[in-house]
Amino acid sequence: MKNRICYLICFCTLICISCKERRKNKSDIDVIFNSDTLEVAYTYWWPKSGPFIGLCGDEMSFVFSGTITQIEASNNDPGPLYVSQKAFIAIEAVYKIKDLGENSYQNQKYFVSDCFNNLGYQIGDKVLVVCYDYEGALSIPGDKSALKIKSFESPFITSIKKYIDFDQNPLKIKRDISLWKQKGLGEALKTNIYCKTEEVSPKN
Repeated sequence: MKNRICYLICFCTLICISCKERRKNKSDIDVIFNSDTLEVAYTYWWPKSGPFIGLCGDEMSFVFSGTITQIEASNNDPGPLYVSQKAFIAIEAVYKIKDLGENSYQNQKYFVSDCFNNLGYQIGDKVLVVCYDYEGALSIPGDKSALKIKSFESPFITSIKKYIDFDQNPLKIKRDISLWKQKGLGEALKTNIYCKTEEVSPKN
């Protein structure tokens, strides 16, 4: 009888552990892709790009990883404003979707924007993409918002997912400063960390 009770307790414990393991984080988003393409405007005039813009970290609106499938030739269609170069990305996984009403991400499989001039990317490259919103629609502010990664198990993805899971609290990824420094984003993360520290422990 005692053995049966012990087995029952162990069984229930394993079920509880299994349920906890299956509990999803905010950045674990299931997407049933359609065949449409999401076109996102390039906010070329923004002074910063990447996941840590703004003194305290502006909210990201759409974050994903994917593979570049097509790159068009550069052109001067925007006039003197900037040199345009479109790249198409097949989305692999989505980590953040901000509700922008009818302008929200709607399960498109493909992404395109013209912010890729002089980035040196090639077809087949894997990228981590961070978008924001401007005037109610998705936007991408430049080079550091489309980061080349080696694989979809990249430490950059691990870090950005953790950042998202903790509501963009930079203190949760402060150990990753050296990692983001590799992409020229270490100082931006430090700025966000300092701002958050002051917010949590304001000086008298």
